[in-house]
Amino acid sequence: MKEKKIFRQSLDYIQFKIKDILDDVTKNDINKVITLFFEANRIFVYGAGRSGLVSRAFAIRLVHLGFQTFVIGETIGAPIKKDDLVFVLSGSGETIPTVMTGEIAHNIGAKLVVVTGERNSRITKFANIAIFLSAGCKDEERKKLAPLGTLFEASAWILLDSIIAELMKSKGETEESMRSRHATLE
Repeated sequence: MKEKKIFRQSLDYIQFKIKDILDDVTKNDINKVITLFFEANRIFVYGAGRSGLVSRAFAIRLVHLGFQTFVIGETIGAPIKKDDLVFVLSGSGETIPTVMTGEIAHNIGAKLVVVTGERNSRITKFANIAIFLSAGCKDEERKKLAPLGTLFEASAWILLDSIIAELMKSKGETEESMRSRHATLE
Protein backbone atom coordinates (compact mmCIF):
# COMPACT_ATOMS: atom_id res chain seq x y z
CA MET A 1 0.00 0.00 0.00
CA LYS A 2 2.83 2.40 0.72
CA GLU A 3 3.94 2.24 -2.95
CA LYS A 4 0.53 3.48 -4.10
CA LYS A 5 0.76 6.32 -1.62
CA ILE A 6 4.16 7.42 -2.96
CA PHE A 7 2.89 7.04 -6.54
CA ARG A 8 -0.08 9.34 -5.86
CA GLN A 9 2.09 11.82 -3.92
CA SER A 10 4.55 11.92 -6.79
CA LEU A 11 1.84 12.37 -9.40
CA ASP A 12 0.20 15.21 -7.47
CA TYR A 13 3.54 16.85 -6.69
CA ILE A 14 4.77 16.74 -10.30
CA GLN A 15 1.50 18.13 -11.66
CA PHE A 16 1.50 20.98 -9.14
CA LYS A 17 5.13 21.89 -9.76
CA ILE A 18 4.83 21.74 -13.56
CA LYS A 19 1.90 24.15 -13.52
CA ASP A 20 3.89 26.50 -11.29
CA ILE A 21 6.96 26.27 -13.55
CA LEU A 22 5.05 26.81 -16.81
CA ASP A 23 3.03 29.73 -15.41
CA ASP A 24 6.27 31.77 -15.59
CA VAL A 25 6.61 31.33 -19.38
CA THR A 26 5.46 34.52 -21.07
CA LYS A 27 3.28 34.80 -24.15
CA ASN A 28 5.75 37.38 -25.45
CA ASP A 29 8.60 34.83 -25.42
CA ILE A 30 6.41 32.24 -27.13
CA ASN A 31 5.41 34.77 -29.82
CA LYS A 32 9.11 35.48 -30.47
CA VAL A 33 9.84 31.75 -30.74
CA ILE A 34 6.94 31.24 -33.17
CA THR A 35 8.22 34.11 -35.34
CA LEU A 36 11.68 32.52 -35.48
CA PHE A 37 10.18 29.25 -36.72
CA PHE A 38 8.52 31.02 -39.64
CA GLU A 39 11.66 33.01 -40.47
CA ALA A 40 13.93 29.94 -40.44
CA ASN A 41 15.00 28.00 -43.49
CA ARG A 42 15.50 24.79 -41.49
CA ILE A 43 15.18 23.73 -37.87
CA PHE A 44 17.83 21.92 -35.83
CA VAL A 45 17.13 20.56 -32.36
CA TYR A 46 19.52 19.36 -29.69
CA GLY A 47 19.51 18.05 -26.18
CA ALA A 48 21.68 15.61 -24.24
CA GLY A 49 20.44 12.76 -22.05
CA ARG A 50 16.76 12.90 -21.12
CA SER A 51 16.58 16.43 -22.54
CA GLY A 52 17.67 14.83 -25.80
CA LEU A 53 14.72 12.47 -25.68
CA VAL A 54 12.34 15.39 -25.19
CA SER A 55 13.97 17.35 -28.02
CA ARG A 56 13.66 14.34 -30.36
CA ALA A 57 9.93 14.12 -29.63
CA PHE A 58 9.70 17.83 -30.47
CA ALA A 59 11.56 17.26 -33.74
CA ILE A 60 9.09 14.55 -34.75
CA ARG A 61 6.18 16.92 -34.26
CA LEU A 62 7.97 19.66 -36.23
CA VAL A 63 8.32 17.21 -39.13
CA HIS A 64 4.61 16.41 -38.80
CA LEU A 65 3.99 20.15 -39.21
CA GLY A 66 6.04 20.24 -42.40
CA PHE A 67 9.17 21.94 -41.07
CA GLN A 68 12.46 20.64 -42.45
CA THR A 69 13.92 19.45 -39.16
CA PHE A 70 17.15 17.76 -38.12
CA VAL A 71 18.30 16.35 -34.80
CA ILE A 72 21.87 17.42 -34.14
CA GLY A 73 24.11 14.42 -33.58
CA GLU A 74 22.09 11.99 -35.68
CA THR A 75 23.73 10.29 -38.63
CA ILE A 76 21.58 12.06 -41.20
CA GLY A 77 22.00 15.76 -40.87
CA ALA A 78 22.90 18.92 -42.67
CA PRO A 79 25.25 21.81 -41.99
CA ILE A 80 23.74 24.64 -40.00
CA LYS A 81 23.59 27.89 -41.96
CA LYS A 82 22.83 31.51 -41.23
CA ASP A 83 19.09 31.34 -41.98
CA ASP A 84 18.48 28.30 -39.78
CA LEU A 85 17.01 28.00 -36.29
CA VAL A 86 18.74 25.93 -33.62
CA PHE A 87 16.57 24.90 -30.70
CA VAL A 88 18.48 23.61 -27.67
CA LEU A 89 17.05 22.02 -24.54
CA SER A 90 19.30 21.79 -21.47
CA GLY A 91 18.36 21.69 -17.80
CA SER A 92 21.75 22.93 -16.65
CA GLY A 93 22.75 24.92 -19.73
CA GLU A 94 26.30 23.87 -18.89
CA THR A 95 26.97 20.50 -20.54
CA ILE A 96 29.94 20.87 -22.86
CA PRO A 97 28.29 19.54 -26.06
CA THR A 98 25.26 21.74 -25.42
CA VAL A 99 27.28 24.90 -24.88
CA MET A 100 29.43 24.08 -27.93
CA THR A 101 26.27 23.61 -30.04
CA GLY A 102 24.99 27.01 -28.94
CA GLU A 103 28.32 28.71 -29.57
CA ILE A 104 28.70 27.19 -33.04
CA ALA A 105 25.14 28.17 -34.02
CA HIS A 106 25.76 31.70 -32.74
CA ASN A 107 29.09 32.01 -34.59
CA ILE A 108 27.51 30.82 -37.85
CA GLY A 109 24.74 33.39 -37.46
CA ALA A 110 21.86 30.96 -37.00
CA LYS A 111 19.13 31.97 -34.57
CA LEU A 112 19.28 30.14 -31.24
CA VAL A 113 16.42 29.34 -28.89
CA VAL A 114 17.41 27.83 -25.57
CA VAL A 115 15.09 26.21 -23.04
CA THR A 116 16.98 25.82 -19.78
CA GLY A 117 16.51 25.61 -16.06
CA GLU A 118 19.40 27.96 -15.30
CA ARG A 119 19.01 31.65 -16.08
CA ASN A 120 22.75 32.41 -15.93
CA SER A 121 24.06 29.30 -17.65
CA ARG A 122 26.82 29.51 -20.23
CA ILE A 123 24.56 28.64 -23.16
CA THR A 124 22.21 31.58 -22.55
CA LYS A 125 24.86 34.10 -23.58
CA PHE A 126 24.57 32.74 -27.15
CA ALA A 127 20.76 32.67 -27.27
CA ASN A 128 18.49 34.98 -29.23
CA ILE A 129 15.71 33.83 -26.92
CA ALA A 130 16.08 31.90 -23.67
CA ILE A 131 13.07 30.39 -21.96
CA PHE A 132 13.63 29.56 -18.32
CA LEU A 133 11.89 26.66 -16.64
CA SER A 134 12.76 27.21 -13.00
CA ALA A 135 12.49 23.57 -11.98
CA GLY A 136 15.37 23.58 -9.54
CA CYS A 137 13.30 23.71 -6.36
CA LYS A 138 15.27 22.78 -3.28
CA ASP A 139 12.55 21.17 -1.20
CA GLU A 140 13.14 17.70 0.21
CA GLU A 141 9.96 16.33 -1.41
CA ARG A 142 11.45 16.84 -4.87
CA LYS A 143 14.28 14.44 -4.13
CA LYS A 144 11.92 11.53 -3.48
CA LEU A 145 8.90 12.47 -5.65
CA ALA A 146 10.60 13.99 -8.76
CA PRO A 147 14.30 13.09 -8.63
CA LEU A 148 17.08 14.66 -10.66
CA GLY A 149 15.76 16.54 -13.71
CA THR A 150 12.23 15.17 -13.75
CA LEU A 151 10.52 18.54 -13.25
CA PHE A 152 12.56 20.24 -15.97
CA GLU A 153 12.08 17.46 -18.51
CA ALA A 154 8.36 17.02 -17.87
CA SER A 155 7.81 20.80 -18.00
CA ALA A 156 9.85 21.06 -21.19
CA TRP A 157 7.83 18.29 -22.85
CA ILE A 158 4.56 20.09 -22.10
CA LEU A 159 6.01 23.47 -23.13
CA LEU A 160 7.20 22.07 -26.47
CA ASP A 161 3.90 20.33 -27.19
CA SER A 162 2.15 23.64 -26.48
CA ILE A 163 4.50 25.37 -28.94
CA ILE A 164 3.50 22.69 -31.46
CA ALA A 165 -0.17 23.57 -30.90
CA GLU A 166 0.61 27.26 -31.49
CA LEU A 167 2.60 26.45 -34.65
CA MET A 168 -0.22 24.18 -35.80
CA LYS A 169 -2.73 27.01 -35.47
CA SER A 170 -0.40 29.56 -37.11
CA LYS A 171 0.23 27.28 -40.09
CA GLY A 172 -3.42 26.33 -40.46
CA GLU A 173 -2.56 22.68 -39.90
CA THR A 174 -4.91 20.00 -38.63
CA GLU A 175 -4.31 16.67 -37.01
CA GLU A 176 -5.24 15.10 -40.35
CA SER A 177 -2.70 17.16 -42.31
CA MET A 178 -0.06 16.32 -39.72
CA ARG A 179 -0.94 12.64 -39.92
CA SER A 180 -0.23 12.74 -43.67
CA ARG A 181 3.42 13.47 -42.78
CA HIS A 182 3.61 10.77 -40.13
CA ALA A 183 6.13 8.02 -40.81
CA THR A 184 4.62 5.01 -42.55
CA LEU A 185 7.60 2.76 -41.80
CA GLU A 186 8.75 2.61 -38.20
